[in-house]
Amino acid sequence: MTTKKIVIAGGGTAGWMTAAYLQASLGDKVSVTLVESDAIATIGVGEATFSTIRHFFSYIGLEEQEWMPACNATYKLGIRFADWRAPGHDFYHPFERPAVIDGFTLAEWWLRCRPSPRFDRDCFVIANMCDAMRSPHTLDGQLFEMREDALAAGQRTTMSEQDTQYPYAYHFDASLLAVLLMRLATGRGVHRVVDSIVECRRDERGIAGLVTKEHGTITGDLYVDCTGFRGLLINRALEEPFISFQNVLPNDRAVALRVPADIERDGIRPYTTATARDAGWIWTIPLYGRDGMGYVYAGDYCTPEEAERTLRDFAGPKAADLEANHIRMRIGRSRSSWVGNCVAIGLSSGFVEPLESTGIFFIQHGIEQLVKHFPDEEFDARLVDHYNQVVARCIDGICEFLVLHYYAAARTDNAYWRATKERELPGDLAERFRLWQSKLPDADSIYPYYHGFEPYSYVAMIMGLGGVPVRQRPVIDLLSSRAADMEFARIKQRVSRFTTELPSQLSYIGHLHQPKANGGPMSA
Repeated sequence: MTTKKIVIAGGGTAGWMTAAYLQASLGDKVSVTLVESDAIATIGVGEATFSTIRHFFSYIGLEEQEWMPACNATYKLGIRFADWRAPGHDFYHPFERPAVIDGFTLAEWWLRCRPSPRFDRDCFVIANMCDAMRSPHTLDGQLFEMREDALAAGQRTTMSEQDTQYPYAYHFDASLLAVLLMRLATGRGVHRVVDSIVECRRDERGIAGLVTKEHGTITGDLYVDCTGFRGLLINRALEEPFISFQNVLPNDRAVALRVPADIERDGIRPYTTATARDAGWIWTIPLYGRDGMGYVYAGDYCTPEEAERTLRDFAGPKAADLEANHIRMRIGRSRSSWVGNCVAIGLSSGFVEPLESTGIFFIQHGIEQLVKHFPDEEFDARLVDHYNQVVARCIDGICEFLVLHYYAAARTDNAYWRATKERELPGDLAERFRLWQSKLPDADSIYPYYHGFEPYSYVAMIMGLGGVPVRQRPVIDLLSSRAADMEFARIKQRVSRFTTELPSQLSYIGHLHQPKANGGPMSA
């Protein structure tokens, strides 16, 4: 295979994650050039992630103590959903698989035993750690439960090799991460061109070159479209159709604020919060020193002015003089993310509202699959077709999972929330809901292709949202609950130990920000 010239159009999180990963994976076998304009701002709604992101940082050789302080990053143990069932009600979707007792998950046993009214607190240790605002690490850097997997053993891994549920992800400032990755990638040989693309030239291969304002025409063998919702290469130049999901996911706008936080007074919550509102929901993402807040809403039910007012009221007086960022979101995916010699990564490939922090996950998944399907000079059509199938299935699966959030939510207090129960469900979701009322979701009854979410995530959402009646399987009544009762007791014991022994998230993140000479995980 001849050396490949890769040209990435667009910077931001998608562009620089792609550049850093391709360089780490393929080294000097390829040359990578990234073209970005300093006049185009990063969208910046992707500040929360889920646990597979650790594979990305490990793969490119970045340790937490190297990148987290630089990006004002914090740990995320899960998502807290507030007011989705009813005002004042909340529950967690944690990064934790429940125990399996006599062949049935602890969730099934909870439906019989019900130690308390709170499914999440009874079945998940992490839900209680969130309440206590604990760090997942001790001050010497040890994970609260040591887990052996390939990544922990020092091997480079991708998402598809994750066979354990890692107990946390991250919150971070996406713009700061892009800057850090830019410095890392250019220091390792990636060529950066700061210029505007004024034309995309085409030929029989697809893209023939990118005409820039000041640097002439930049050519390559493979082009990666990281131009965001514009889809400058994949949609505009190559005219690949875009498949909208708005018929099932109508939230198409967001307004965001960067809200100062008094972390010394209030601490740092180790979870994202999604708070239901009249025309959508509000995210709260705690960083080191500020909170990212944003209202995701449907333009058919709410004006931008109403949305901004709702968000400012939610944030309180500290948001009074802050500038709001209004965002129009393109919900759906390109029909094919790889066309000819062009691959779309990030928003140009596909996007759904950030309810489960999937924006950066889509970027990572697209990059990993690009490496696994990397072409030679012939661009084997079978590899391209399979890449498109894998990426499309992943995005479609997450679309289905998000629709579940709205359909299964008990709220029906206005036209917006009533409509969530009336829309046609995508794919086989209607049939799945009928089955889940007789048995909780399992590996045989959720969306069958890889999309990042396991059966326990479906269970956590259905049990927490409260709008779909569920019952245990009849056989549970015929079995002894002794082992399940012991497991519920063991969870309480572990919760007591971890919430007592582990430092707060504020203490641990503050420790990460200390100079190395002070010891702790940064000197390890």
